[in-house]
Amino acid sequence: MSERSELVVVGNGMVGQRFVEALRSRDGGGRWRVTVLAEESWPAYDRVRLSAFFDGASAEELSLHQPDDGVDLRLGEPVVAIDRERRRVRTGAGEYRYDALVLATGSYPFVPPIDGAYVAAGPDAIGPTPSLRPGVFVYRTLDDLTAIRDFAKGRRTGAVIGGGLLGLEAANALRLLGLGTHVVEFAPRLMPVQVDEAGGAMLRRYVEELGVVPHLGVATTAIRSRPDGELAGLTLSDGAWLPTDLVVVAAGIRPRDELARDAGLTLGERGGVRVDAGCRTSDERIWAIGECAAVEGTCYGLVAPGYAMAEVVADRLVGGTASFPGADTSAKLKLLGVDVAAFGDAHGTTPGCLDVTFTDPATRVYAKLVLSDDARTLLGGVLVGDVAAYPALRASVGGPLPGPPLALLAPAGDGTGTGSGIAALPGAAQVCSCNGVTKDQLVGAIAEGCVDVPGLKACTRAGTSCGSCVPMLKQLLSVSGVSLSKALCEHFAHSRQELFEIIRVREIRTFSRLVAEHGTGRGCDICKPVVASILASLGNGYVLDGEQASLQDTNDHFLANIQRDGTYSVVPRIPGGEITPEKLIVIGEVARDFQLYTKITGGQRIDLFGARVEQLPKIWRRLVDAGFESGHAYGKALRTIKSCVGSTWCRYGVQDSVGLAIALELRYRGLRAPHKIKSAVSGCARECAEARSKDFGIIATDNGWNLYLGGNGGFRPRHAELFATDLSTEELVRYVDRFLMFYIRTADRLQRTAAWIEAMDGGLEHLRAVLVDDSLGLCAELDAALARHVGAYSDEWRDTLEDPDRLRRFTSFVNAPDVPDPSITFEVERGQPVPAMGERRPVTLGLPTTMGVPS
Repeated sequence: MSERSELVVVGNGMVGQRFVEALRSRDGGGRWRVTVLAEESWPAYDRVRLSAFFDGASAEELSLHQPDDGVDLRLGEPVVAIDRERRRVRTGAGEYRYDALVLATGSYPFVPPIDGAYVAAGPDAIGPTPSLRPGVFVYRTLDDLTAIRDFAKGRRTGAVIGGGLLGLEAANALRLLGLGTHVVEFAPRLMPVQVDEAGGAMLRRYVEELGVVPHLGVATTAIRSRPDGELAGLTLSDGAWLPTDLVVVAAGIRPRDELARDAGLTLGERGGVRVDAGCRTSDERIWAIGECAAVEGTCYGLVAPGYAMAEVVADRLVGGTASFPGADTSAKLKLLGVDVAAFGDAHGTTPGCLDVTFTDPATRVYAKLVLSDDARTLLGGVLVGDVAAYPALRASVGGPLPGPPLALLAPAGDGTGTGSGIAALPGAAQVCSCNGVTKDQLVGAIAEGCVDVPGLKACTRAGTSCGSCVPMLKQLLSVSGVSLSKALCEHFAHSRQELFEIIRVREIRTFSRLVAEHGTGRGCDICKPVVASILASLGNGYVLDGEQASLQDTNDHFLANIQRDGTYSVVPRIPGGEITPEKLIVIGEVARDFQLYTKITGGQRIDLFGARVEQLPKIWRRLVDAGFESGHAYGKALRTIKSCVGSTWCRYGVQDSVGLAIALELRYRGLRAPHKIKSAVSGCARECAEARSKDFGIIATDNGWNLYLGGNGGFRPRHAELFATDLSTEELVRYVDRFLMFYIRTADRLQRTAAWIEAMDGGLEHLRAVLVDDSLGLCAELDAALARHVGAYSDEWRDTLEDPDRLRRFTSFVNAPDVPDPSITFEVERGQPVPAMGERRPVTLGLPTTMGVPS
C-alpha cells in the first residue's frame, strides 16, 4: 500500500456525498486520496426535494455539492466493471486503482412489465435503463424531470402508475405542469406502506380536492398509442380505459447491484449487495452503502439509513469499529400540500397492541397512536393533515408517551405544535432520525456552547435533512435555559421590529446601505422582501425604483398576482364595494377585450385572470383612465374594507357602513405591512359584512361604532375581539390608525394581527393601554406616521404608466418585447377562458365519504 491509499467511490447521490463528507471530516491526516465516479452529469443533489424542481427550484438550489480540493469528482463517468483481483474499476475513460472501494450506486425505478410500456418488449427492456415508449417516464433524476417537463408542454392529461410516496410526488409534479392528473394504485388506498385505511381515506379526500383523480384497487395492464405514435391511454385491470397523454411510472425502486453481481460479490436474497453490520461486502476491500446495500439481507429505500451506513464506513476507513445501528423507517412528508407522517409500528402489527385514534372530517385531520397492551409504551402512529406532534412522538417510540394521548393527537391551537414532551424524553431518544442524533448528544452540544439552532445543526447535523426536528431543537434550547436569537435570517442579527427602528431612526433608504452597516452578505429571499416592505411602509417612494425592484417578490415585482399558468390577475380597487354602472361596464369591456376570466371575490372586488405580463400596462391604462387604482391584491398590504349597504338602504342599518368603509379604504390604501390586512364594516349587529373575521372589524351601534381587533388568522381562523365600544367616527379612525402603525412597527415577518396580539405580553389589554392610554408614549408618533402615509400615497399603476423606463420591465421576453409567451394557452370553461389543463376536476356533489374506499 502506498503512503496515501486510494479510495474510489462509485456514485455521487445523497448517500455517496454524505460518505465523502464524513470521511473527509475524519481523515485529518490525509490518509485517503478520494476519487468519485458518478453516472449523472449533475453533482449530488437533494433527491428528497426533487419535486421542488417543478415549484421553481433550480438544480443549483437542490445541489448538495461542496467543492473539496481533496476529492476528484468525475461526473458523467459511470463505472462499467470491477476487477477485484487487480483492484481496479473500469469506466469508459479508463481504469482507477483502489485500496478501498465504496459502492453507493443507489437504486433504479422499477417499471413493471406492462404490455406496451417499452419500445421493444422483452427481458432486455427491464432493468436500470429500460427503453420506454415515448410519453412514458420514470421519476428519479433531474434529467427525468426535465424530460417530463419538456414533453408535457401542450399536453392536457397525465397518469401516474403508483400511489405511494413517489407516485404522489409525481402526481403533484404533473399538477404543477397544468395537466389533469390521475393516479393508478394497485392497493385499495394511497400510500399503503405508510398509512392505514382511515389515514388513506383522509389522504384520498385531500388528493381529490386538489383535482387529482385516484383509481384504487386496480392495476395497469396495457399502455396504448394512437396510430400517429402519440400516447393514447391505459387499460386497467377492471377493464376501464383511461385516456392520457403522458405516463409516469412510480411503482417502486430496485437496488443497483449489477456491478456487484458481475464482480461476483454476494447479493441479498431479494437483491442488493449483501453487507455485514460494518457495511463490508463479501470482499474485504469493498463496502456498500445506501439503497444498493442489503444490510444483513435487508435493503432500505430511505435516506436516513443510508446516512447511517455512510458514517459507519467513514469510521471504519479511519480505523474505527462503528456498526450499523439499525434503521428508523419513520417518515414525515408533505405530499400535494398535505402533511403525512408515519412512525414505528404504524399498522399495529405488535400482538395485543392498542389503538388511540382522533378523526376530524371538518379540519381533515386524522391521527392514530399504537400503544403496547398495557398502554404504557408508544409503538408507532400515523398522522394526516396535522403533524405538529410528529417530532416528539417519533422520538418517544419505545418509551412512554410524552403527554396525554388526546393532547398529543388533537391539532395544536396555536400552530406551533403541542410543545410537550422534550423534557420527558429519555437521553437516548433519537430526536433527529435522519442523522441519528439523540437528545443526549444535543444536550452535550448545548453544554459545550451551542446556543442556537444553526449551532446545533453545525455540531450535530440534527435538523439538516428533512428539518422536522427543528421545533424540538428550539424546545431543547429553551428548556436548557438558552435564549433564542430573534435574528431575521443569516444576513441580519436583528428582528424585523429592530430593523424597522434602525431604518426609521437612521433614515436608511436602501437595502445596500442597511446590509453594509447592520448586516452581512448580500441578502436572501427572507430579508429582501422584509426590508422592501419596511421601506415602503416608511414612504420610500415608488416600490420598483432603483435597487428596490430587486428586493420585491414576484407579485410586487409586476404589481400583479402571478397565477399557476404564469399569467397574472388584475384587481382594481373598489372601495367599500361601491361601484358605478359606468365603471362596471369598463371592467366588463376590459375583460372582454383581453379575454380575461372574471370573478367576483369574497371581498367585494372583481378579479380579472389570465393577463400576460406584456398586457398588464394596456389593461391598467384602460382601468386608470376610468378612475380605477391598483387594488394591491399582490402585496402584503391593505386589501379590502368590505361593507354591507348599512343605513342607506337596509331597514335594520343604524350607521352609514358604506361611507365609512370607503373612507377607511382610501385612507389605508397602499399601506405595506408584515402580512396582508383585511377589514369590514357592518351597519348593524346583524353583521352582514362579517367584520369580526377581519384584522380589524367595525360594527355600527345606535351610539357609534364598536371596534374589533385581531380577527382573520389565515389558516387557523379567529374571531376578532372587542377593543372599544360606541366610538365616534373620529375616535374610531384614531384607534385604527394607531393599531395599524403599531402593528407595522412591531410585528414579525409574516405575522398576522391575530398572532401578533396573542404573542403580546398582556394581549389585548396591553394593546388597549398602548393605543388608548398611551402607556408607551408612542401615540403622537403613530398618528404622525399614518398621516405621512396618507399624504404620500400614490397609485403604483399610474406611476408605472407615466414613466417609459418603468414600463420596460413588463415584457415576456427581453429580446422580443412584443412577443407573447407561446406556452400560455387557454380553454373554455363555463363560457370563460381558463388555463388549458386538459380534463378538469369533476364537481363532486353530496356529503364527503368519511370511511372506507372502493375495492
